[in-house]
Amino acid sequence: MPSTKEIRGKIKSVQNTRKITKAMEMVAASKMRKAQDRMHAARPYGDKIRVICSHLARANVTDYSHPFLTSPEGAKKVGIILVSTDKGLAGALNTNIQRMLLQRFRDWSAEGVQVEASALGNKGLGFLQRIGVPVISQAVQLGDRPSLDRLIGAIQVQIEAFKEHKVDKVYLCYTRFVNAMKQIPVIEQLLPLTDEHLSADEPQRKFSWDYIYEPDAQTVLDELLRRYVEALIYQAVAENMASEQSARMVAMKAASDNAKKLIDDLQLVYNKTRQAGITKEITEIVGGAAAVS
Repeated sequence: MPSTKEIRGKIKSVQNTRKITKAMEMVAASKMRKAQDRMHAARPYGDKIRVICSHLARANVTDYSHPFLTSPEGAKKVGIILVSTDKGLAGALNTNIQRMLLQRFRDWSAEGVQVEASALGNKGLGFLQRIGVPVISQAVQLGDRPSLDRLIGAIQVQIEAFKEHKVDKVYLCYTRFVNAMKQIPVIEQLLPLTDEHLSADEPQRKFSWDYIYEPDAQTVLDELLRRYVEALIYQAVAENMASEQSARMVAMKAASDNAKKLIDDLQLVYNKTRQAGITKEITEIVGGAAAVS
């Protein structure tokens, strides 16, 4: 049985750990509110441009064919943009998206599809390097506020690869924020455009959409689709950051609660050990007194 001094040292150590986890919980809660505000501000624009481009994917553009609207037959090589966190201590946030992506990698490997990736976040970069996926671009240490200027360089590599037909499809992988207790890993096709983001209750039409472009189709489509990609990347990073702070707050709260439970258990052991020591000393004194008398 450990001595009372050793138990006091363990209690002090767990108490110090609990102070740290409690402070991290409060910091994460503060950052979570700000991250949620940024995420909610970006969501309407991102959702709307998704729907517009989904309609555009069904439309017939006869005088100009944008590369983002061209869907190849099959896919021999795909690009992945993985959005993750730079820091740990966020529960299973990164593990969930990595597990889903790993299963998708196995499916592609079975089909003979090659993969190259771009990493937004340090944890995703380390994951891709561990499993041997070629990383062609990266952006790490993004901070607490997403900045498109920091992201555009890394994603531009994937966009140019798609334009030059080096990859047939580009997928975006991130964690979508639902609430403070629930975050959902998502893998969605970024390029070429699809109509999967149209409302589920919208009736399927037999005809294609037709648009009138001003000044011309090339100018409108080039600008719109560039904004489309930028908006989706920015929203994915904002969603992931809100999910990160929520997951970290929950994880640190669980750690603080577990530390409190451990302190109570150690305190009980300490009291029992101390009481056993006192009882032993009293027994020795009584025995010595009886022997003298």
